[in-house]
This record gives sequence, C-alpha cells and structure tokens, in this order.
Amino acid sequence: MVLTEAERVRGDGSGAMFDRIAARYDLLNRLISLGWDRRWRRIAAEAVAVNGGTRRPTRVLDVASGTGDLAIEIARRYPGAAICGIDASRGMTEIGRRKVDQAGFGDRITLDAGDALGLPFADHSFDAVTIAFGIRNIPDRSRALREMARVTRRGGRVVVLEAGEPPAGLTGALARFHVHVIVPFLGGLLAGAEEYRYLERSIRAFPPVSEFVRTMAAAGLEEVETRSLTFGVCNLFLARPAAASPVGTDA
Repeated sequence: MVLTEAERVRGDGSGAMFDRIAARYDLLNRLISLGWDRRWRRIAAEAVAVNGGTRRPTRVLDVASGTGDLAIEIARRYPGAAICGIDASRGMTEIGRRKVDQAGFGDRITLDAGDALGLPFADHSFDAVTIAFGIRNIPDRSRALREMARVTRRGGRVVVLEAGEPPAGLTGALARFHVHVIVPFLGGLLAGAEEYRYLERSIRAFPPVSEFVRTMAAAGLEEVETRSLTFGVCNLFLARPAAASPVGTDA
C-alpha cells in the first residue's frame, strides 16, 4: 500500500485511500480507539434528536458514512427513521451494505457513493445531517458544511463527530502519545504505514475546537454547541442551519 506522489502532495484522505484499507477499517477503529469509537457514535446518535430528545428524526443523512456504523446506530435508536449514507469510497460502502443487511436495517438504510462537496439532495431534505470522523478528510470543509446546512431543514440539527489534537495536561499528554505513536504504529502494522501516518497527520492538523466552531458559523450554522469526549481525543459539534443563511429555499 504505497501512496502515489499526487496523493502525498495533497495529503490523501481520498476515497481511493479508504478503498485500500476498507477490509480492515472496522478492526483498526476498535483497536486504535480502544473501543471508545462505539461509545462516541452512540453519543452522536443520541444528539441527532432536538428539543431535549423530544423531536425525533424521520429522515437522516450520514455524510462520509464509511462502513455504516453511525447509520446503523441511528437506525437502532430511532425505529421510525430512514437513513441515507453517502461516502466517496465504494469499498467502504460495499462493506457497509453487508453490515446493514446483517443488522436487519436494509429497509431503512441506504448507502451510496457520494460527494460531500456537492450533496445530491434538495434544500431542507433531512431532519438531521451527521458526519463522523470524516470532516477532516474533506479538502474544502467550509463548502461541505455549507452543503450540510443547505440540506438540513429549519430547526433540524447538524452533528459533527471528529478526532482532534488532545489538550495540554497529563491526560492530554498520554492521549497525544496514543495518537502520535500508537495509532500510526498499529495502523502500519495492520494496514499500511503511509495510510495511518496520514491519519495521525490529519488529526494533528485538524483545527482547535474554537476555530472549527468559527468555520461552522461562517458556513451558515448557528447555536454551535461542543462537547469534549474522552480527554479531548474526540469532540462533538452540534448546530442548526441559520435562519438567515443563504442555503436555498424549501423544496
């Protein structure tokens, strides 16, 4: 698994890169996160409902859905919801479809290839839009966030779950050692050294929470709420489409 020169220059994170590691992606997630990624996704799924959980979604879009873990978690939590997942990696999507069928959600979850920078949906089509561990891999995050705001209905919710550079302090130092040493080591051992060096670099390069909040606000999202998870290794961002944002008209 060797990256092309073009991939090295742009930092990769492409669908092609994830195609190469798709077969081992779920196992690596469990090992690298020490199993915490499952809890993080459950928290993200809980956050999809608004008004203290009283307004439950009926239609959800999961961007960069990968192998479908968050889509499946949402389907479990909201029995009346239909979930559409899109991802740039066809290899990940194929694995995700098998997992969806095995989980018994084939009638409520669809997974297809798709581009976060040009979502193929009408304005205000979804009660909620989610993305887990995918926004840092998108080359134009602002554009992707604008697209997510555009397809979310007024009063709906945008949920972003993402890994980041742990904060200062003893626990942060231990977390940084895990991210910068253990993650690339395990990834290189089990998948490909270049791919998981990219993972470590992308986490290190992701902006601080306050800066990403400003990016979300500039993209037409408001009431941005943040939650630090597991010593800051992961962060949850919650927002709504701004009423005055130029994200299109109701479909």
